[in-house]
Amino acid sequence: MSNDAIVFIVDDDEAVRQSTAWLIESIGLKVTTFTCADEFLENYNNEPGCIVMDVRMPGMSGLEAQEEMKNRAMSLPLIFITGHGDVPMAVRALKRGAFDFIEKPFNDQLLLDAVQRGLKNNSEAMESLIQNESIDKRISSLTPREHEVMMRVTEGKPNKVIAHELNVSIKTVEVHRARMMEKMEASSVAQLVKTTIQASANNIL
Repeated sequence: MSNDAIVFIVDDDEAVRQSTAWLIESIGLKVTTFTCADEFLENYNNEPGCIVMDVRMPGMSGLEAQEEMKNRAMSLPLIFITGHGDVPMAVRALKRGAFDFIEKPFNDQLLLDAVQRGLKNNSEAMESLIQNESIDKRISSLTPREHEVMMRVTEGKPNKVIAHELNVSIKTVEVHRARMMEKMEASSVAQLVKTTIQASANNIL
């Protein structure tokens, strides 16, 4: 989990805002508070973390903020705090991609657990994004011929068969294969296959 991760608390009730901040800070996490969704959206600067937001607030509601976050491609886990009468609204938020919702009055440990899960989720998503960008860069560095060799190697074809299919010598295939493995930072065919599977799953390949 990133040490730079921030728990963003968005609530128009000052008492709730402060008590929630103290609770989360008590386990050593960084906290930034906002009085409304507009204020959060204006000041958010792509930091890692998660959001604890009241679902019902003056001005922009939690659901409206969630929609705006989607429009801005903001993928922070969003944990809604909701009163009993707002549970149907919170359920709708979950169906739209919210991470969790906690009912007032909430158990402190329940909220802390949700925040910890949210931060872990965000950390894993960021790590996956970095990995995918790295894989994309590696694949983009391949020449067309190296790419052809890579695809055949991951299909389990030996150099002799690849040479025949590409109408080149086995020696040429060996050279392309060595360069391709180096560029892909793969120490084995198994590692190469895992990388290409991840690339395909994320529409990189």
